[in-house]
Amino acid sequence: MFLDFIAWLESVLTAIVNSPFKGILLAIATIATLLILKAVLGYFVKRYVYQHAQLETNAQNFMAVWGYVWTAIIAIFGIISLSGSLKTLGISAGFLGMVLGWSLQAPVTGIAAWLMLILKRPFKIGDRVIIAGITGDVMDITLTHVILNQVGGTVSSEERSGRGILIPNAILFGQTITNYTLEEEYILVEVPVRITFESDWEETEQILVTAAQEVTADVIKEVGEEPFIRAELFDAGVMMRLRYKTRPVDRAKSLSDIVKIIFHKFSESDSVEFCYAHSEVIYSWKDASMLPQNASALPVNTATRRGD
Repeated sequence: MFLDFIAWLESVLTAIVNSPFKGILLAIATIATLLILKAVLGYFVKRYVYQHAQLETNAQNFMAVWGYVWTAIIAIFGIISLSGSLKTLGISAGFLGMVLGWSLQAPVTGIAAWLMLILKRPFKIGDRVIIAGITGDVMDITLTHVILNQVGGTVSSEERSGRGILIPNAILFGQTITNYTLEEEYILVEVPVRITFESDWEETEQILVTAAQEVTADVIKEVGEEPFIRAELFDAGVMMRLRYKTRPVDRAKSLSDIVKIIFHKFSESDSVEFCYAHSEVIYSWKDASMLPQNASALPVNTATRRGD
């Protein structure tokens, strides 16, 4: 049956080429073929785009562009086919594709990137991302741009500045994209606290963990993970790193609340103190039995220790 169809198509093309009205007939055949191709492809494309587009408006805009492009293609090839030459039609198609690909490189790349976004979904509206070194919350994903509510910029912490940043979709193929919540809703946050060697380790750990538990009680209940401590030594004391999970949008506030609690608890404690830049003079004696009555005035050996 397929061979019969090919034979029939060959006979039709031969009739068109040998006909005195071959230009008109070729134009009609070309337009009819393109209309059928548009209808078939349009059905599947429309179904896919409306199912995966995050906003219906973006899907409508894409289908509008799809319709305009096909209308232009049908009109151009319809006019070219009036020449009645299949060779001319083929050469014109190749040349037109090259010209459009070169002149519309950025818009075509942008639309292709938008299709990649709705296909792969590296991020969605509401996610906090870093694109091209810019941190922000995704407000919208259009055919041409990703619109971010900038995080930082006017402030040093990770809080929304209110400034809108438009990132062209065309650059997404060449950029590393960081998504704060691609697989998990929460991120791990660290609060570094420096304490002196003389500080009580257990009490310090209890103060830090309790502060995080108080501020992030709802997150702990949801994820089932408690705050924890990772510690390391440095030349002037101990670095206690409090780590806990929170939502990206709550990072700055939770950190500030925890630091406030830690500061007040340290101030109330006699066995825990911050390590800060200062100098200490320490007096030592070789033989305690030889101490004079006015020992503070006769140091045998002195050493200076400096805190950081």
